[in-house]
Amino acid sequence: MKRATGVKRVRKVTGRKTISLSAAAEESPKRRYILLKDVLENYKPLKKPVTLRVDADVLAWFKKPGRGYQTRINRALRKLMKEEMKEEKKASGE
Repeated sequence: MKRATGVKRVRKVTGRKTISLSAAAEESPKRRYILLKDVLENYKPLKKPVTLRVDADVLAWFKKPGRGYQTRINRALRKLMKEEMKEEKKASGE
């Protein structure tokens, strides 16, 4: 098999700066703890693809504002889930 000629592989230079861990530690103040709010603001739950059958009018209502209807459906379901979890917690006596 002949090899194609004229094709060159070029390595891209990303311009990333590498720094040693000890130098990085010197640049930033030492923190002995991690704030939970810092962790939670970067937390994103895993997404699972599903096939969901909904009534056409319900889907049209979620799609009416434009793009992002799947996010709106997810937020509505999460709100319902949290409300039900609160009710379950109250019912169990906690």
